[in-house]
Amino acid sequence: MTTPSKARSSERLTAEAGAEHAGQRLDLFLSGCLPQLSRTRVQALIKEGHVASRGATIEDVKYRVKPDEHFTLTVPPAAETELGGEAIPLDVVYEDDALIVIDKPAGLVVHPGAGNPRGTLVNALIAHCGKSLSGIGGVARPGIVHRLDKNTSGLMVVAKTDQVHRALAAQFADHGRTGELERGYLALVWGAPPRPHGKIAAPIARHPSSRTKMAVLPNKGREAVTHWRVLERFGPKDAPVASLIECRLETGRTHQVRVHLAHFGHPLIGDPLYGRGFNSKLGKLPPVLQSKLAGLDRQALHAAHLAFVHPVSGTLREFNSPLPRDLAEIVYAFKEL
Repeated sequence: MTTPSKARSSERLTAEAGAEHAGQRLDLFLSGCLPQLSRTRVQALIKEGHVASRGATIEDVKYRVKPDEHFTLTVPPAAETELGGEAIPLDVVYEDDALIVIDKPAGLVVHPGAGNPRGTLVNALIAHCGKSLSGIGGVARPGIVHRLDKNTSGLMVVAKTDQVHRALAAQFADHGRTGELERGYLALVWGAPPRPHGKIAAPIARHPSSRTKMAVLPNKGREAVTHWRVLERFGPKDAPVASLIECRLETGRTHQVRVHLAHFGHPLIGDPLYGRGFNSKLGKLPPVLQSKLAGLDRQALHAAHLAFVHPVSGTLREFNSPLPRDLAEIVYAFKEL
């Protein structure tokens, strides 16, 4: 349970641990209880001495939570961002005083980080929105409620006020279980499932030997559920070469669609992390299709559908984005098989 209250210009959040949280790492517990804050943001606040329990400050992100323990987390007022706005074109789908929905192109990093100090979506948003972005995400992530991988294209919603950020973050944390949030992806994959639709329920965690990858780990992973539906199969009916699949998320883990589809035996075409083992299929395709796929420099994944309740108006807003040109051309080429 969490309750917010204002303390001067800072924001104070509280969280109470139940018996089911006993032994959980503090950063995991707090980020789970406070969906408006990313785990990275929670870790930074802990290390900066903004978390207390029983009157004592806790600065260890690995601190183990005890049953019935109360925590107070003080979020300092948002600092003026040191990031500069950059004139990067934005495909704005919808915008008002509360939020903005954009269609992110593949190749655009969402926020600055190691190796990407500039040229990000955040830099573009600062140039477009000025100072009207929420500060909850921290200096490096103003307005960012959820993310897409650099090489995944599609719809994202960004908050302009802290109140809207908190409301949207709660919807994303709920994953549509009790509300109307929906996230849908179009995925172009190798092969085709034998059934028309189904569900992948497989826990996901950090890969045990590669820090850049995630993996299905039944005994260590966090719950992850992806619902899928085959939209179209390409190639011979008895042995499809590829297929276009729609995926709906019930959870939101890092690389979830990519990991689940690879685990399912149908990795994303062009995925450098989870689909390399299928590159040998290229040599068996017609030259035109080989050329198209060779020129694809990203995974064939597009966030095509986004629906949420507008935090201010209370109305359901739904947005759809068609396949971008690079993926649409590959689909067209596959249809010629």
